[in-house]
Amino acid sequence: MANSMTGYGRHQGLYHGRDITVEIKAVNHRYFDFSCRAPRAYGFLEERLKKLVQSCVSRGKVDVYVAIAQVEGPDVSVSLNDAMLRSYLQALHRMSEDYGVRDDISVSVLAQNSELFQIVRQDEDAEALWADVELAARCALDAFLAMRAAEGERLTQDLLARADTIRQTLPVIEQASLRTCEIYRENLTLLLQELLGELPLDEGRVITEVALYADRINITEEVVRLRSHLEELEKLLRSSTPSGRKMDFLLQEMNREINTIGSKSQIKDISMLVVENKAELEKIREQVQNLE
Repeated sequence: MANSMTGYGRHQGLYHGRDITVEIKAVNHRYFDFSCRAPRAYGFLEERLKKLVQSCVSRGKVDVYVAIAQVEGPDVSVSLNDAMLRSYLQALHRMSEDYGVRDDISVSVLAQNSELFQIVRQDEDAEALWADVELAARCALDAFLAMRAAEGERLTQDLLARADTIRQTLPVIEQASLRTCEIYRENLTLLLQELLGELPLDEGRVITEVALYADRINITEEVVRLRSHLEELEKLLRSSTPSGRKMDFLLQEMNREINTIGSKSQIKDISMLVVENKAELEKIREQVQNLE
């Protein structure tokens, strides 16, 4: 079944003295768009996480959040960024003097600026860290993919039902189209009899005119193509391969066929079915935007 582009997954666990949390969430997007928030010291994780997620996700705007807290293990040293601190203090004093702002600088205020501190983790193995983060990320990814699959299942069932609604109208449209020719022949015969009066009616001419009219309003090709498009839509919906963009194109073709049917057949019964089918197609199109 098709997968939804919307999903969320989260995992938190203790790995070799590290408390690691990974959150993955995604919303609709035309292409694959990835962003990652991780501690600055672990910026090297972003590209690896992107490759991991992209191996399972082809479309969607994916946001990944990573938090890592050292519970035990390598020593951590904290030092001041003296150059930045001096510049920071000078800027604050100038603000106080130039703009009359109360100078209430304190250590607690300065401590809120993480840029003033340098955190050094001793002997931290980047590969070992990635191994732990990858384990946590895969757990979050499993939950994320499960949610996308469940949502995709619900959307697929709804779309299949709507496609079937359109399919059921096609025999009715075909029958109504045949009746159109009969009605045209009857009206044409009555009109000619009224115009000719006592003169004989040329049945051959009537048959020719009806045949020309029938050719103009013939919707067989459109109905056949529409049935074919509906079958292809069902195949794509039941496939596990991401096909959202293909479905979007297919719906454009289906809309074109329905519009042609409506323009060829002006009788009320067909016009109403065309309107209903276009409404169903619009609902399908909106839902397809949520599929991967």
